[in-house]
Amino acid sequence: MSPHEWIATLNQLQAERQSCVLITVLNERGSVPRDRGSKMIVTADKQFFTIGGGHLEFQCVEMARAMLQQKRTATHCEPFNLGARLGQCCGGMATILFEPLLCEQPQIAVFGAGHVGQALVNLLSTLPCHVNWIDERNEMFTQVPPGVTLCCEEDPVAYVQQLPPDSYYIIMTHHHPLDLALCEAVLRRGDYRYVGVIGSQTKRQRFIWRLSGKGFSQPQLDRLRCPIGLPEVTGKLPAEIAVAVAAEIIAVYQQQQNAGTTG
Repeated sequence: MSPHEWIATLNQLQAERQSCVLITVLNERGSVPRDRGSKMIVTADKQFFTIGGGHLEFQCVEMARAMLQQKRTATHCEPFNLGARLGQCCGGMATILFEPLLCEQPQIAVFGAGHVGQALVNLLSTLPCHVNWIDERNEMFTQVPPGVTLCCEEDPVAYVQQLPPDSYYIIMTHHHPLDLALCEAVLRRGDYRYVGVIGSQTKRQRFIWRLSGKGFSQPQLDRLRCPIGLPEVTGKLPAEIAVAVAAEIIAVYQQQQNAGTTG
């Protein structure tokens, strides 16, 4: 493996906004699967290159994924006795360096691929976030920006459970009953960072009445944004609505970041 290969992979993962851990054989003594300087890159569900396979590689991958799950940012160095600790026949010693490279970016789910959904996804795709675009009508995905994850679900409500905690849910489908079902599914999860549905104050009142009848408390209902978008950004064109919604998402995200910095 030449240096430009793993550097190119890191650049690609950064472009895709994926967190990873860079694993390097820092030192070795005796017989080991790979020499000093060998590298491997591990993401939550993939691995690139190798440090020799076997128990050493398996354990390093497990440790790297635990670091990602725990969102650890500090580098970590660990010695491995390949014979005594891992039972590998080569029996040497290897010191492994773990370097987490985290991309802490929000997960945003946009439900609906109509004119406003298309305008919003095009705008969000230019920001440092992961965009998931969901609609049951595959023919609506005519122009998909790079880096956007598409999901053509017969039942878009099922996709609500596939997003990680602290995700942002933007609901703007072509069907009011589907909007309501999506709102209910997100509110029942309870671990979202933001949920908003496109519509008027009249739509909000109707949804609040129906959701309260399903047992939701007033504090839960107060978290539902409808209408969505910063009120200072006015206009009815799809691009204007998209700017208002994106601005609101950015404001919520920056509030969270500032709270984490000062807390």
